[in-house]
Amino acid sequence: MDKLRRVLGGQEENEESGLTQILDGSTLSYSTRVKWFVICFAGGVLCSILGSALLFLPGGIKLFAVFYTIGNVAALSSTCFLMGPFNQLKRMFEPTRLIATIVMLLCLVLTLCAAFWWKKNLLAIIFCILQFLAMSWYGISYIPFARDAVMKCFTTCLS
Repeated sequence: MDKLRRVLGGQEENEESGLTQILDGSTLSYSTRVKWFVICFAGGVLCSILGSALLFLPGGIKLFAVFYTIGNVAALSSTCFLMGPFNQLKRMFEPTRLIATIVMLLCLVLTLCAAFWWKKNLLAIIFCILQFLAMSWYGISYIPFARDAVMKCFTTCLS
C-alpha cells in the first residue's frame, strides 16, 4: 500500500531493478565479492593446471584445450565479482586493452576450433600459448607502467 501511495503522490522510487543489482555486482558485500573472486580465480587456475596435466594422456589434446580454455574464462570472469560485469566489460574494451582483449577472446575460440573441428593438435597448443600471452598482456595492463617495463626488458634482451 505504501508503494502505491508513493507512486500516486509523485514520489519517485530510488530502488534499482533486481537485474541491475545482480549485474552491477555492488550489491554483494565486500567480503562476499572477495570470497567469490578467490573461488572463481582458484577454480580457473586449477582447471588450467588440470588441462596441462591431461595434455600428456593419449588423445588428451581435446581435454587440454577445454580445461585450459575454461580455466582462462573462469580466471577472467573472477574479476567480475570485484568490479561488476558492466565495469569489467567497459574496462576490457578500453583503448589500452582493446587489442589484448580481442586477441585473447579470439584465441579462446580458435583453441577449441583447432582441437575439435580442425583436429590440428599443434595448432591448438599454439593457440593455448597465445591465450597465455594475451592473458598476461591483458593482466599487466592494469598495472601502471608494467607494459613499458616489459617492453623495455624485451628490447634489452633482444639487443
